[in-house]
Amino acid sequence: MKLVDSHSHLFLEEFAADLPEVIGRARQAGVSHIFMPNIDNTTLEPLLQVCSAYPGYCFPMLGLHPTSVDASYRRELEAMSRWLRSGQQFVAIGEIGLDLYWDKTFLNEQLDAFDTQLQWAVDSGLPAVIHCREAFPYIYKVLQNYRGTTLRGILHSFTGTAEEAARLLEFPGFLIGINGVVTFKNSALPQVLPDIPLDRLVLETDSPYLAPVPRRGRRNESSFLPYTLQKVADIYGEPAEKVARITAENALKLFGTHD
Repeated sequence: MKLVDSHSHLFLEEFAADLPEVIGRARQAGVSHIFMPNIDNTTLEPLLQVCSAYPGYCFPMLGLHPTSVDASYRRELEAMSRWLRSGQQFVAIGEIGLDLYWDKTFLNEQLDAFDTQLQWAVDSGLPAVIHCREAFPYIYKVLQNYRGTTLRGILHSFTGTAEEAARLLEFPGFLIGINGVVTFKNSALPQVLPDIPLDRLVLETDSPYLAPVPRRGRRNESSFLPYTLQKVADIYGEPAEKVARITAENALKLFGTHD
């Protein structure tokens, strides 16, 4: 059985001491590809180093995370724009989006950074991997400006309502990312997921965050993806092998990556 982790931050310092073992456990768990979203300019070099160490297994994205947007965000974007033109291969623009959970101080700056990076995605032909926390109405409003364009991507770590899922699915090139939150006791996702076709779903870990039950509270890693897979399979009433195959195909097609 082949699994794809469509969103994992294995380049962070939480994995510095044992990354080879973490990668080994992921392979043993059946994870065939790990896609890695960037956070800001301080994480780009570590991200590229990990992807260079594990070519054909770990794949880099380029983006400025909304929680890293502050008064100096334009300098961050300029530096990333240079990377985008450098010839370095990236599989997506991400992780980008809006986060209003912690702080709304830089909402306007987040909106501008988000829109700028969505335009990068369109111009480069790359998918966009979108972070959305307490911000779906804003995200949806920005995406409306890209109707009819080639924009495609993933709304990662989806925890929204059935209505929000339906509104996102209006955009034919977008997929919904599901991680360990689906296993949490208070999650509403078991009621929301049945309305989302499997061919619009991808699985992710968001390592080192959001470890699934029964590993909740621990450092998350890609080898924990089978717990999320099994919960999603149970919700759909489908064999885990089928859900793994469909979600893996969805991810690999979106990122333009093959076996």
